[in-house]
Amino acid sequence: MRAARLIKMVLLLQSRPSMTAAELATELEVSERTITRDALALSEAGVPVYADRGRAGGYRLVSGYRTRLTGLARGEAEALFLSGLPGALRDMGLAETASTARLKVCAALLPSVRDAPQSAAQRFHLDAPGWYQEPETPELLAPIAEAVWDDRRLSARYRRGDAEVDRELEPYGLVLKAGVWYVCARAGTSFRTYRVERFTAVSVGEEHFVRDGDFDLPAFWAERAAAFARSILRAEVVLRLSEAGARRLPYVTDRAAAEEALVGGRKDDGTGWTTATLLVENEEVAFSQLLALGPEAEVLAPESLRARFATAAEGLSALYA
Repeated sequence: MRAARLIKMVLLLQSRPSMTAAELATELEVSERTITRDALALSEAGVPVYADRGRAGGYRLVSGYRTRLTGLARGEAEALFLSGLPGALRDMGLAETASTARLKVCAALLPSVRDAPQSAAQRFHLDAPGWYQEPETPELLAPIAEAVWDDRRLSARYRRGDAEVDRELEPYGLVLKAGVWYVCARAGTSFRTYRVERFTAVSVGEEHFVRDGDFDLPAFWAERAAAFARSILRAEVVLRLSEAGARRLPYVTDRAAAEEALVGGRKDDGTGWTTATLLVENEEVAFSQLLALGPEAEVLAPESLRARFATAAEGLSALYA
């Protein structure tokens, strides 16, 4: 633990002209007293760390000193590609590994471009969770992530409805979708997707599995996500849409379903309105989504949904009379 901290301290000092004890203590999550001891230990080991006294003082390396500790370990190299996802790295227990990797890269850069990581971080930030929800880290995400990175088999209990089932899995990859974590794994001979928060127990085995070289995580997820989105659209709604309603339809319901409905729709002569059949999840969802279109959409079928809109319209009319 201390050896890793000393290496990180050298890399920090190599990437900046100087740092105060307080800054180093914050970066390394230790006390300033520990920083003083570590600086002395580095100096005794032959690393030219100097302390500048005074209010503007701090620690620095002698000018021109370059450490050879900048080679990336495999785990650091892998984590580096996720360095733009700080929340995801933290959830998977890889924040420290990625931090060390970034420092090694910074230490290897020329002084003229050493501020590039900070410059990029101030110009792009990815916030994965959706609005109006507090993302929660699944309790068992870290051990599952460990199994994913090491290609190790998982024995798990998974909650399905009101029951729990046992699964032996080969976890191939993790996906963070709108703040929700999923693991894509091979169970038996087929690949499946599991919601991480539904695991109630996992045990990471010692045995490694051999990955299928043809498996492509982005392609697999895209295919499954599209299939899932289509599978939940089990009901049909017949609509008349004004030109404004047709433009807004993809923004209030499933975009692919809306575009398919509009392509297959029939234009009414002389009115500018379009009659289209839209696939929806169910009547309740359709009511809440299509209500946002107001008078720019008229439900023609099913009759029960049309009646709900008529009742809502009467209520609004009375409210705003």
